[in-house]
Amino acid sequence: MKKIEHNVETGEVKEVELTAEEVAQRAKDAIAYAKAKADEEQAAAEKAEAKAAIAERLGLTDAELAILLA
Repeated sequence: MKKIEHNVETGEVKEVELTAEEVAQRAKDAIAYAKAKADEEQAAAEKAEAKAAIAERLGLTDAELAILLA
């Protein structure tokens, strides 16, 4: 795996092989990002379910709920 280094002062652009530590860090970062994204999606789904449950208990339609939350 390679990375691109760009020296803005000289305009030199070169490809450099990643070190083993950099490859490992990228893998850890990818796993952390995927977990954070999944957690975010789970939280959004739970929030939507909670809103739907409240709207149902109150007898509100989706349109009425949208008006109240706007």
